Amino acid sequence: MPSIIYARVSTKCQSTERQVEELRAVAEKAGWDIADVKIDHGISGSKGRQQRPALDETLKAITQRKADRVLVWSVDRLGRSLQDLVSTLNDIKAAGADLYIHQQAIDTSTPAGKAMFGMLGIFAEFEREIIRERVISGLDRAKANGVRLGRKPVAPITVKKVKEMRAAGSTQTAIAKSVGISQAKVSAILRSAS
Repeated sequence: MPSIIYARVSTKCQSTERQVEELRAVAEKAGWDIADVKIDHGISGSKGRQQRPALDETLKAITQRKADRVLVWSVDRLGRSLQDLVSTLNDIKAAGADLYIHQQAIDTSTPAGKAMFGMLGIFAEFEREIIRERVISGLDRAKANGVRLGRKPVAPITVKKVKEMRAAGSTQTAIAKSVGISQAKVSAILRSAS
Protein backbone atom coordinates (compact mmCIF):
# COMPACT_ATOMS: atom_id res chain seq x y z
CA MET A 1 0.00 0.00 0.00
CA PRO A 2 1.25 3.54 -0.68
CA SER A 3 2.65 6.07 1.79
CA ILE A 4 2.06 9.80 2.29
CA ILE A 5 4.77 12.37 2.93
CA TYR A 6 3.69 15.15 5.26
CA ALA A 7 5.82 18.30 5.44
CA ARG A 8 5.35 21.60 7.24
CA VAL A 9 7.10 24.95 7.58
CA SER A 10 6.19 27.71 10.00
CA THR A 11 6.61 30.67 7.66
CA LYS A 12 5.71 31.29 4.03
CA CYS A 13 9.34 32.12 3.12
CA GLN A 14 10.62 28.70 4.24
CA SER A 15 10.71 25.71 1.91
CA THR A 16 9.73 22.09 2.42
CA GLU A 17 11.90 20.99 -0.51
CA ARG A 18 14.65 19.45 1.64
CA GLN A 19 12.16 17.59 3.83
CA VAL A 20 10.37 16.11 0.83
CA GLU A 21 13.59 15.21 -1.04
CA GLU A 22 15.05 13.35 1.95
CA LEU A 23 11.80 11.50 2.61
CA ARG A 24 11.49 10.49 -1.05
CA ALA A 25 15.03 9.09 -0.88
CA VAL A 26 14.18 7.11 2.27
CA ALA A 27 10.99 5.76 0.68
CA GLU A 28 12.83 4.73 -2.49
CA LYS A 29 15.53 2.93 -0.48
CA ALA A 30 12.90 1.13 1.68
CA GLY A 31 10.71 0.26 -1.32
CA TRP A 32 7.77 2.37 -0.17
CA ASP A 33 5.53 3.87 -2.87
CA ILE A 34 4.57 7.50 -2.32
CA ALA A 35 0.90 8.15 -3.07
CA ASP A 36 0.88 11.82 -2.17
CA VAL A 37 2.80 14.70 -0.63
CA LYS A 38 0.84 16.97 1.73
CA ILE A 39 2.33 20.32 2.78
CA ASP A 40 1.27 22.94 5.31
CA HIS A 41 3.01 26.22 4.41
CA GLY A 42 3.33 28.98 6.99
CA ILE A 43 1.50 27.16 9.79
CA SER A 44 2.94 26.83 13.27
CA GLY A 45 3.37 23.37 14.77
CA SER A 46 1.48 24.62 17.81
CA LYS A 47 -1.71 24.75 15.74
CA GLY A 48 -4.06 21.79 16.03
CA ARG A 49 -5.21 19.46 13.28
CA GLN A 50 -8.21 21.67 12.45
CA GLN A 51 -5.90 24.59 11.60
CA ARG A 52 -3.49 22.49 9.52
CA PRO A 53 -5.37 21.41 6.37
CA ALA A 54 -2.61 19.20 4.93
CA LEU A 55 -2.22 17.28 8.20
CA ASP A 56 -5.98 16.85 8.38
CA GLU A 57 -6.05 15.56 4.78
CA THR A 58 -3.17 13.19 5.57
CA LEU A 59 -4.93 11.71 8.59
CA LYS A 60 -8.22 11.41 6.69
CA ALA A 61 -6.44 9.53 3.88
CA ILE A 62 -4.88 7.16 6.44
CA THR A 63 -8.27 6.63 8.11
CA GLN A 64 -9.84 5.92 4.71
CA ARG A 65 -7.07 3.36 4.06
CA LYS A 66 -5.76 5.23 1.02
CA ALA A 67 -2.27 4.86 2.50
CA ASP A 68 -0.69 2.82 5.27
CA ARG A 69 2.28 4.95 6.27
CA VAL A 70 3.01 8.62 6.99
CA LEU A 71 6.55 9.89 6.53
CA VAL A 72 7.66 13.11 8.25
CA TRP A 73 11.09 14.70 8.38
CA SER A 74 11.10 15.43 12.13
CA VAL A 75 8.81 15.01 15.13
CA ASP A 76 8.35 18.80 15.39
CA ARG A 77 6.80 18.80 11.89
CA LEU A 78 3.86 16.88 13.38
CA GLY A 79 3.41 19.10 16.42
CA ARG A 80 4.99 21.06 19.22
CA SER A 81 2.72 19.78 21.96
CA LEU A 82 3.20 16.27 23.30
CA GLN A 83 -0.57 15.95 23.61
CA ASP A 84 -1.13 16.85 19.92
CA LEU A 85 1.68 14.52 18.88
CA VAL A 86 0.24 11.58 20.80
CA SER A 87 -3.24 12.34 19.43
CA THR A 88 -1.85 12.28 15.88
CA LEU A 89 0.05 9.07 16.59
CA ASN A 90 -3.12 7.51 18.01
CA ASP A 91 -5.07 8.48 14.86
CA ILE A 92 -2.42 6.82 12.70
CA LYS A 93 -2.25 3.71 14.89
CA ALA A 94 -6.07 3.39 15.09
CA ALA A 95 -6.16 3.30 11.28
CA GLY A 96 -3.68 0.42 11.31
CA ALA A 97 -1.00 2.55 9.67
CA ASP A 98 2.61 3.29 10.56
CA LEU A 99 4.64 6.45 11.05
CA TYR A 100 8.22 7.08 9.97
CA ILE A 101 10.03 10.08 11.53
CA HIS A 102 13.33 10.62 9.71
CA GLN A 103 15.40 12.82 12.05
CA GLN A 104 14.59 10.79 15.16
CA ALA A 105 14.86 7.45 13.27
CA ILE A 106 11.46 6.28 14.53
CA ASP A 107 9.56 3.72 12.49
CA THR A 108 6.44 2.38 14.22
CA SER A 109 6.51 -0.72 12.00
CA THR A 110 9.55 -1.92 14.01
CA PRO A 111 9.60 -3.17 17.63
CA ALA A 112 11.77 -0.20 18.68
CA GLY A 113 9.36 2.23 17.02
CA LYS A 114 6.38 0.63 18.77
CA ALA A 115 8.22 0.93 22.12
CA MET A 116 8.93 4.62 21.46
CA PHE A 117 5.26 5.17 20.64
CA GLY A 118 4.31 3.57 23.97
CA MET A 119 6.74 5.80 25.86
CA LEU A 120 5.34 8.92 24.20
CA GLY A 121 1.89 7.96 25.48
CA ILE A 122 3.27 7.56 29.01
CA PHE A 123 4.99 10.96 28.82
CA ALA A 124 1.79 12.59 27.53
CA GLU A 125 -0.17 11.17 30.47
CA PHE A 126 2.56 12.41 32.83
CA GLU A 127 2.36 15.88 31.25
CA ARG A 128 -1.46 15.94 31.68
CA GLU A 129 -1.13 15.00 35.37
CA ILE A 130 1.48 17.72 35.99
CA ILE A 131 -0.75 20.34 34.33
CA ARG A 132 -3.75 19.13 36.35
CA GLU A 133 -1.78 19.36 39.61
CA ARG A 134 -0.61 22.89 38.74
CA VAL A 135 -4.17 24.01 38.01
CA ILE A 136 -5.48 22.55 41.29
CA SER A 137 -2.58 24.09 43.23
CA GLY A 138 -3.22 27.48 41.62
CA LEU A 139 -6.93 27.32 42.45
CA ASP A 140 -6.19 26.32 46.05
CA ARG A 141 -3.70 29.21 46.38
CA ALA A 142 -6.24 31.66 44.94
CA LYS A 143 -8.92 30.45 47.38
CA ALA A 144 -6.48 30.77 50.29
CA ASN A 145 -5.81 34.38 49.23
CA GLY A 146 -9.52 35.15 49.29
CA VAL A 147 -10.09 35.12 45.54
CA ARG A 148 -13.64 34.18 44.67
CA LEU A 149 -13.66 31.54 41.93
CA GLY A 150 -16.32 30.93 39.32
CA ARG A 151 -18.69 33.30 37.65
CA LYS A 152 -19.59 36.60 39.21
CA PRO A 153 -22.94 36.48 40.94
CA VAL A 154 -25.76 38.54 39.47
CA ALA A 155 -26.16 41.82 41.32
CA PRO A 156 -29.14 41.89 43.72
CA ILE A 157 -30.62 44.90 41.91
CA THR A 158 -30.56 42.92 38.64
CA VAL A 159 -32.24 39.92 40.32
CA LYS A 160 -34.97 42.26 41.61
CA LYS A 161 -35.45 43.78 38.14
CA VAL A 162 -35.70 40.27 36.54
CA LYS A 163 -38.43 39.26 39.00
CA GLU A 164 -40.34 42.50 38.53
CA MET A 165 -40.23 42.28 34.74
CA ARG A 166 -41.39 38.65 34.80
CA ALA A 167 -44.24 39.55 37.14
CA ALA A 168 -45.20 42.27 34.65
CA GLY A 169 -45.41 39.61 31.90
CA SER A 170 -42.13 40.10 30.04
CA THR A 171 -40.59 37.11 28.26
CA GLN A 172 -37.27 35.69 29.39
CA THR A 173 -35.67 36.83 26.13
CA ALA A 174 -36.92 40.40 26.60
CA ILE A 175 -35.76 40.40 30.23
CA ALA A 176 -32.30 39.12 29.32
CA LYS A 177 -31.92 41.83 26.67
CA SER A 178 -33.17 44.54 28.97
CA VAL A 179 -30.97 43.77 31.99
CA GLY A 180 -27.90 42.63 30.00
CA ILE A 181 -27.55 39.02 31.16
CA SER A 182 -28.00 35.71 29.39
CA GLN A 183 -31.37 34.05 29.01
CA ALA A 184 -29.97 31.06 30.94
CA LYS A 185 -29.21 33.32 33.93
CA VAL A 186 -32.70 34.82 33.76
CA SER A 187 -34.12 31.29 33.79
CA ALA A 188 -31.93 30.30 36.77
CA ILE A 189 -33.01 33.39 38.72
CA LEU A 190 -36.68 32.67 38.05
CA ARG A 191 -36.29 28.99 39.02
CA SER A 192 -34.62 29.88 42.32
CA ALA A 193 -37.39 32.40 43.06
CA SER A 194 -40.20 29.85 42.71
